[in-house]
Amino acid sequence: MSDDDYVYDEDSGEWVPASELAQRREAASRIEVRDAVGNLLADGDQVTLIKDLDVKGAGQTLKRGTLIKSIALTGDPQEIDCKFDGIRGLVLRAEFVRKR
Repeated sequence: MSDDDYVYDEDSGEWVPASELAQRREAASRIEVRDAVGNLLADGDQVTLIKDLDVKGAGQTLKRGTLIKSIALTGDPQEIDCKFDGIRGLVLRAEFVRKR
């Protein structure tokens, strides 16, 4: 769509350029995932644990300071998908990690 095309935005009740409306909707659909300190997390980031965590089903404890490489966002603002040696399908809460 070009900027010459105007569409009615029902949320604001205004006529806006179609490209601007598309940008607004895209920004609203993005989920922000923040770590324990408030840093914005993204796919591929490295994080460290800020607390010892017992991993259910693995019989293992991840110690504070453990480095987790290459995280993936799940679509839930509180959870991140991680890969760690010996543990498959590890999902951590964002409140227990800090961006490195």
